[in-house]
Amino acid sequence: MCHEPDSRPPAPPVIGEVAGTASLTLTAADGNVLAAFEAVPARTPRAGVVILPDVRGLHPYYVALAERFAEAGLHAVAIDYFGRTAGAQPRDDEFPFRDHLTSVTPDHVRLDTAAAADRLAAAGITSVFTLGFCFGGGQSWRLAASDLGLAGAMGFYGRPSMAEEVADEVTTPVLMLVAGDDAATPVEVSQALADRLTAAGKDVEVHVFDGAPHSFFDRTFADHAQACTQAWQDILGFVGRHAAAER
Repeated sequence: MCHEPDSRPPAPPVIGEVAGTASLTLTAADGNVLAAFEAVPARTPRAGVVILPDVRGLHPYYVALAERFAEAGLHAVAIDYFGRTAGAQPRDDEFPFRDHLTSVTPDHVRLDTAAAADRLAAAGITSVFTLGFCFGGGQSWRLAASDLGLAGAMGFYGRPSMAEEVADEVTTPVLMLVAGDDAATPVEVSQALADRLTAAGKDVEVHVFDGAPHSFFDRTFADHAQACTQAWQDILGFVGRHAAAER
């Protein structure tokens, strides 16, 4: 597990109004019905983001994160991975994710992400990004090699192994947010993936947060408030650069 059960995401550097939020069910192309949560900013969205959670799926942390992104001016949809084996519903701290995680394939994640991207496109969003955490971080980087037409693929402390086998097929800009004191994934492993992408001419940005632990993006981690602020700036800067390039 990444975040503690009661953790919540830090606020963005500039907070705007949220026009609305909603719990959703989406249908993927293979017929899977998945739970999702949508948050819409009051001002015209600069882009859309599909949030790919850690192994817990659509936990309250990711519901709150979608709201934070709407406050930051992005139309956000957070998704759940486990509709095929556990039904379309949000997950709480008692959800036995280990019983279901091995049934989730990269293609399942791609299909479910596509359903969320379609939701954003139907709302008029033309620049869609993914942002994942841990399990979702690696999946997000992997989607940089997909056919989803993403504007960018972002990930916090992801597993590089999830993206390595498709690294040569990457066509989408990648943002890697790496915890400098990550006991789960050493910095050197993440840097090796970034170096491989760079050597192949791919568009990749890497930001290492020295001394920050796995799952540092948490408003309860007062010791890492500066890293959280910087991470927000890195995300919003990346989105601004690559969304603008599409217009």
